[in-house]
Amino acid sequence: MAKKSKNKKPQQSGGTPATVALTAAGVDHTVHAYDHDPSHPSYGEEAAEAMGVSPERVFKTLVADVDGTLTVAVVPVAGSLDLKALAAAVGGKRAAMADPVLAERTTGYVRGGISPLGQRKKLPTVLDDSATAHGTICVSAGRRGLEVELSPADLAQLTQAVLAPIGRG
Repeated sequence: MAKKSKNKKPQQSGGTPATVALTAAGVDHTVHAYDHDPSHPSYGEEAAEAMGVSPERVFKTLVADVDGTLTVAVVPVAGSLDLKALAAAVGGKRAAMADPVLAERTTGYVRGGISPLGQRKKLPTVLDDSATAHGTICVSAGRRGLEVELSPADLAQLTQAVLAPIGRG
C-alpha cells in the first residue's frame, strides 16, 4: 500500500536529493512511499501497481550515452526508450544505454532509484512528450520504493528537459 505525503514545507533532514531539490524550488509535489519488493521484475511497474496509478503516468529514468555524453531519458514505464529518437532529440547521432555503474556514480542514485531530479552531476535531459497528456506524472524520488508526483511542466523546467517523442509503446 502506498503512503502519501504532501511536501510543501521546507524539507527536514532525511529527504533525498530529489525531494530536497523540489522543496527548495517551491514546487508542488506529492511523495509516494511503498514497500519495494526486490523480486519484482520491473521497478516502474512495481511502483505503478503499489500506488494504484496507470503505468502511462509513471515514468522511468534511464541514462544513455549519446555520442559520448551521458543523457537522461524519462519515459513511461509502460513502454521502452527509442535510442535513435533520444539521439535526435539532443542533436546526436548514436545512443546506447550507459554502463549502470557509471550511471549510478554520475547521478548519485542506485539503479531502480535514479531520479531525474537532484542528480550529483547535471545531465542533459529529455522527457517523453506523452507526459504532457497528464496533469501529473510520477518519477523516482531517489530511491527504490519512493516516487514523487508532480506536473510534467515543473519536471521539464527543473531539469531543463527537452520534450520529444522518445518512448515506444
